Amino acid sequence: MRRLRTASARRLTAVLAAVAALALTVGIAQGALTGAGPTPAPKALASAIFDALEAPEPDGISAKIQFTNDLLPSGSLPEGTASPLLAGADGRLWIQRDGDMRLELQSGAGDAQIVVSGDRVTIYDAGSNTLYRMTLPDGAKDVTKPSRHDGEKLTLAKVQAALDRLARSWTVSGAEPVSIAGRPAYSMKVSPKDDGGLLGAAKLAWDAVRGAPLHAAVYAQGRTEPVLELETTEISYDAVPDSAVRVTPPAGAKVVDLGASSAAKPSPRERGAKRTHAAAEGPAAVQRKLDFELAAPATLAGLPRKEVRLVSFDGQPGALAIYGRGLGAIAVVQRKAAPAEAAGHDDDQGPGALRLPQINIDGATGSELATALGTIVTFERGGVAYVVAGSVPPVAAENAARGLR
Repeated sequence: MRRLRTASARRLTAVLAAVAALALTVGIAQGALTGAGPTPAPKALASAIFDALEAPEPDGISAKIQFTNDLLPSGSLPEGTASPLLAGADGRLWIQRDGDMRLELQSGAGDAQIVVSGDRVTIYDAGSNTLYRMTLPDGAKDVTKPSRHDGEKLTLAKVQAALDRLARSWTVSGAEPVSIAGRPAYSMKVSPKDDGGLLGAAKLAWDAVRGAPLHAAVYAQGRTEPVLELETTEISYDAVPDSAVRVTPPAGAKVVDLGASSAAKPSPRERGAKRTHAAAEGPAAVQRKLDFELAAPATLAGLPRKEVRLVSFDGQPGALAIYGRGLGAIAVVQRKAAPAEAAGHDDDQGPGALRLPQINIDGATGSELATALGTIVTFERGGVAYVVAGSVPPVAAENAARGLR
């Protein structure tokens, strides 16, 4: 539970759902920061974080929440038909003492479920009947548990040292006493000093007594209102049964495997299998696993290639390439186009599809989704489907798409 206290349509939904999932798992919810309610005594940020990490762990967390997503441009979402991951929705959140959690968003277009079990994350979108899954990097769920690392005891000095390291590349605010959902809380804000892509800032607040996060918001450059936000109407710290965090998607769901980070820690079974089914990394190794020609130039839109690895889409091999570093990086996903896509009538253009502008990618017709935090370009050429995404302006994403040769 300690990691929760400071923790950290189909093709487009895959990327947007990952962005939404990152915001949803950072914290529980935001109440009215300026509303009436008890506030804690002023305290230095390091002390506020240290006390939160050392507070008695709740038996569990249950909350009614409202998720707001203002990433998409006006008019791109057909009213009443878009996934709640894209349009926002009301829902419920359950977190167990060991950190396993489930968030359910409800809408007329079909519910969405985000489940975290150990280092596994699954996102099910009922509207498209698609299941996205990924593995968290090794240490991601322990990053907020320094007292458990190598038998070391958490100290205030260690918390301050971590904040000093963070301050090298991020501007970090102090701990602001606030009242959230009737609870005394501290709020902090961080913003990138250098290349943060289109990210302007992020805010996080936590219960001053229980240590659990109560607020998560993400801001785009030049905006005063968050583009991703969670609100809570009710919250309790009672034990959560297993039935509340377990959900089984329909057997016929389309599965998109977003892959595991190269730093992900495999299970014992996976470590045994790795000897015979090693993950392919690097252009040459990945190309041998594909039945189409991989496009992975050394540079793209002025950014150097940093990684190429194999990913899976409903059991079919694909490739993920990363260009650049940090929040300003560009990701390129490639897979063999489905017959409908290759024929030029992708079934994503149904009644619930996003209304996106069309662009020309060196003779191929593509779609572009420009959001407050980044741009996604999709197109198909020569029987291969491409997705180019990054926290970059549209012109950078378009240049990257045109450079895939």
